[in-house]
Amino acid sequence: MGSVPTAGQLGPYRLLSRLGAGGFGEVHLALDPDGHTVAVKVLHPHVAADEAALARLAREVETMRRVRGPHVAEVLDASLTGPRPYLVTRYVQGRSLAAVVSAGGPLRGDDLARLARGLAEALASIHAAGIVHRDLKPANVILADGEPHVIDFGIAYALDSDSVTASGAMLGTPGYLAPEVLQGEETTPAADVFAWAATVAYAASGRQPYGTGPAPAVAYRVVHHEPDLDEVPAWLVPLLMECLRRGPEERPAAEGLCERLGAEVPPMAPVPQQRRRVVDDAPPTEEWRPGRREATRQGDALARQRDKVRRRWVVGTGVVAGLAAAAVRSWVPEMSLLVLAAYGVGVLVDAGVGIVAKERARVVFDLAGGAGTVGLYAALLALFSPFTLFLALATVLVVLAMITLSG
Repeated sequence: MGSVPTAGQLGPYRLLSRLGAGGFGEVHLALDPDGHTVAVKVLHPHVAADEAALARLAREVETMRRVRGPHVAEVLDASLTGPRPYLVTRYVQGRSLAAVVSAGGPLRGDDLARLARGLAEALASIHAAGIVHRDLKPANVILADGEPHVIDFGIAYALDSDSVTASGAMLGTPGYLAPEVLQGEETTPAADVFAWAATVAYAASGRQPYGTGPAPAVAYRVVHHEPDLDEVPAWLVPLLMECLRRGPEERPAAEGLCERLGAEVPPMAPVPQQRRRVVDDAPPTEEWRPGRREATRQGDALARQRDKVRRRWVVGTGVVAGLAAAAVRSWVPEMSLLVLAAYGVGVLVDAGVGIVAKERARVVFDLAGGAGTVGLYAALLALFSPFTLFLALATVLVVLAMITLSG
């Protein structure tokens, strides 16, 4: 059941901070009852007041939950009753593609290729569940560690109603909506392929492929003009032109994009003939909780992140320890040995934890890190003078201090 939010609380979720807002609602960073970070999208009052739109969204939620993939922010939970209906999705820590390109310019090389492949794989996952995103654009793509993650899939379709649009929520963005959508025809997966191409073109060039200006002017160019791909790398132009064709039947499917870009094609997931109803005659929805699989996926992601941090610690502290021990060797030999011994104890403790947990790779990495630090120490002593090593150590410490303060 829905609930009235108290200070910082919405249902079972503790709201931490506001991440942003769109045409349909505000997005908040939140903690679930198990302490995992999630993104909670609280629908705007004018959207929440449309019972027909909420009922349609409730019917789509079960299908939206079936979308799985490394490049989509999965729907985990929903509560569409009460004064503040909301959706809960996996939280992706990163910046939108729009913000990345606006601040740093177009993507190039491997970064652009990863974006194109990841978005194609995300669309294939969404379409395999029988969903059309309908609002794919740079603002709905989050980049985290260089990998794209698609958000807000299925919401634009579910909330398509006259009362919602009349209240100011625009369904789709000119320049990324396919010609057939602008002309009032049926929205199919081919429309998402068009939006994929427009989004990738923007990432590759830093410019809107159909220009800027009033929405009607941009829409007119989409229907009647060719896209501006002058700054797009030559290897990508033919595929984008094929995806930006005016006829939806002329565009490749998302699975075809995956094959041509070398991305993984997700297995097809047939749409169930009879979905569990989340709408009845009394409340418009019933609330459900994420299953064990979603919790397992979050736990796996957290474990991978912790392992990444631990490996960086082993390598980073090893380099600093080796440099520090070599730098003070000529002046304070005892301190040199103490630094190496302290690092060695830390690595051995971590390796011991790996032995108890039966993580062989962790133990090997720790021992290799310890041996590498000793080797670095010996090499620095043989190649550089004590004064040079001292200057290098001072520089490293200043840089680390600056990074810590800026963080």
